[in-house]
Amino acid sequence: MQQSKAVDPATRPLIPELEDYCRQFEAIKRDAEDLLQGLSEAQFNWRQSPGRWTIAECLTHLNVTGNLYIPIIEEGIKRGRERGLLGEGPFRYGWFNNWFVRFNEPPVKIKARAPKAFVPPPDQPMGAVVPRFFEIQDRLIECARAANGVDLARVKIQSPATRLVRLSLGRGIALMGSHERRHLWQARQVKDDPNFPR
Repeated sequence: MQQSKAVDPATRPLIPELEDYCRQFEAIKRDAEDLLQGLSEAQFNWRQSPGRWTIAECLTHLNVTGNLYIPIIEEGIKRGRERGLLGEGPFRYGWFNNWFVRFNEPPVKIKARAPKAFVPPPDQPMGAVVPRFFEIQDRLIECARAANGVDLARVKIQSPATRLVRLSLGRGIALMGSHERRHLWQARQVKDDPNFPR
């Protein structure tokens, strides 16, 4: 009698939560494409006033954040599978996890200074920043797909900014989306400024 092989959870249809995250990152790509349409290098690096971020700095900050967070998310997925922390959901998250994701959603009500490791350098060329931004979105979609079948609540990831913040894997992926919307909104405020060079 032939034994049936176990199905790899990553090959199953995506659970609704992860499907939603993929849709969010695709929407972020479309929003960024609209924001960047027709921008010159001068517009990309135009500053409203001293201390305010440019569109370039908003996107560079998101690239820096992605570079730091994605390996941690990927490691969390790998660790969850190795330890057998599997589940199909729906998953429940603690109040802090949910609050932290909501806090990052635009419109921004409370400003927060970026940790030093996340502060973007000024005057970045579009040719370096923009392709990397879209690569990061595709990697985040890959992360969401790879997390299918992992228990998104029990697997924890450590914030690269501070040891004080540990999030569930699912909320860590959600945080990337809300944080990106926050800074794309910020970049949109720059473009909508009456003094923005036309």
